[in-house]
Amino acid sequence: MTYPLAVLFDHDGTLVDTEPQWAAAKRKVAQRYDQSWTVEDDHATLGGTVPDAARKFVERGATDSVEDITQQLAEHVIDSMDDRVPFLPGMRSLLSELSEAGIPAAIVTNALSSVAGTTAAGAPDVLTRIVSQDDVTRPKPDPEPYLTGAELLGVAPRNCVAIEDSEPGVRSAVAAGMTVVVVPGDKPVPDGPHRVFVNAHEDVTLDFLRSLTPPE
Repeated sequence: MTYPLAVLFDHDGTLVDTEPQWAAAKRKVAQRYDQSWTVEDDHATLGGTVPDAARKFVERGATDSVEDITQQLAEHVIDSMDDRVPFLPGMRSLLSELSEAGIPAAIVTNALSSVAGTTAAGAPDVLTRIVSQDDVTRPKPDPEPYLTGAELLGVAPRNCVAIEDSEPGVRSAVAAGMTVVVVPGDKPVPDGPHRVFVNAHEDVTLDFLRSLTPPE
């Protein structure tokens, strides 16, 4: 057996550089409600779900519902991706390598399916499945998202590699029984079992993934 049999990507900060778009969207929404959104707020919501961020606006006095604000945030980000999908360095070429090798891949994210779908539509055809916050009852750091992704691809979790940039995502994938490649993110991820750290996104190539081993 050639390992890995499938690769599961986190979305924001791992596959695409949409963190600035999300930050800008939150500031635009904050202005609408005469609120502020700080760098500290960005860090506090990193790796969480979009409704988690929307809930903060409601807690601070926004009159619209969490669902309405979630949709506003998503629309701002999707609009910013109209011209191009902001793939992080090396990620598009990795997707092409996986496609040529016949290795299936999925996006596993706490973001919305509409945003992840925009990325998948602009990527090589290897991204055949998306698991978003809309598809699970327990988001990251629970293992449910990655277990769902592996099931959709028809591959046992231990034969999958996950690629992540945040601690909640890493914990989710490790708990699902996967080896996790940790790329640089906005907040450091602690060392731990089944975590392989790289210095840059472009270090993650198919040859590199094939050098890894599944969890014992």
